[in-house]
Amino acid sequence: MRLDQPLVILRQEGTHVTARTIDPLTHQAIADASRREHGYGLFTVPLRQRGLECTVEYGLSDYIVHAALRDGSSLIISPPQEPATDHPPGYPESWLVLHGHDNSPTHEVIYDSEPGGPDAVWGESIPSLLSVIDARLDRLGMPPRPEPKRFARESAADAVLHRAGLVPAYVFGEHHRLPRATTDPAEQRLVVTRAFDMLQAEGFDVSCDPALLDSGLPPARAHEMGLGDRLGHLDQSIQASAHTSEAVASLSELTAPGDGVLQRVVEILGTTADWWEGLGDATDAHYANRLRSITEKLAVTTASRRISAFRRWLRGRRSVASRWCRCRR
Repeated sequence: MRLDQPLVILRQEGTHVTARTIDPLTHQAIADASRREHGYGLFTVPLRQRGLECTVEYGLSDYIVHAALRDGSSLIISPPQEPATDHPPGYPESWLVLHGHDNSPTHEVIYDSEPGGPDAVWGESIPSLLSVIDARLDRLGMPPRPEPKRFARESAADAVLHRAGLVPAYVFGEHHRLPRATTDPAEQRLVVTRAFDMLQAEGFDVSCDPALLDSGLPPARAHEMGLGDRLGHLDQSIQASAHTSEAVASLSELTAPGDGVLQRVVEILGTTADWWEGLGDATDAHYANRLRSITEKLAVTTASRRISAFRRWLRGRRSVASRWCRCRR
């Protein structure tokens, strides 16, 4: 485990697969807490970020978490106790969360993902567990969790997951997931294995259930610079331009007629709309037309021509050195 790198966790959550990227500082805190707290750092750290005092103690047959709130009540977070289950530390197959005051004879069940429980579909999912707890803490007026600082390497991990075929998720603790329609286990293993190999090739620390990986697939190829990275060199070229002619040369890659970047983007979106419409579902024509509408707004007759006009104006200037460039040097 490399604590200077984000940790990417690929996990099965019910019938779906999610990916969670943890920044290096939280990665360090979770690793330290998990060593002390029998693998429960993945949710004791987020709970402490909201002001709860967490202790881990042994229950009937497994460790439980007691999280004290400022109003004197507490949460009890527990894996199944009777009968006991065999599982890796911190990764039971389900969770039970109770809320109440310690001196009260009864506690309210706010989450139950045990088989037959109202949240059974989520099973061992820690993001789902935390989302329910967060909703309860919000109603009780607990301060929100500080917004985490995003590191450049986290954004790089997001880009790898995107290219591997995952989509953004909007549940706390999940950054990406497989599309909801991807429920076939073989297809899931294909995408997860591709993501796992690509992340490892980029030097990320990855945690993944071996059951989600297909050992028969060829390993990911060595890193190849993405199109976005190659376009990023245009940005760097403009920053380094000493004269207007050098900046114009970079802008020309965007505006060139026929094969410029903007023209190609329009063509790609148009082709995608045609392909989408051909899928034959009743809603496909609707989405294809919406995509065509977006394409028209990006078409050469609008943005590209305006940028081309700026390029021509810049090209018509006398070739002079950039004061901004000289200042940077």
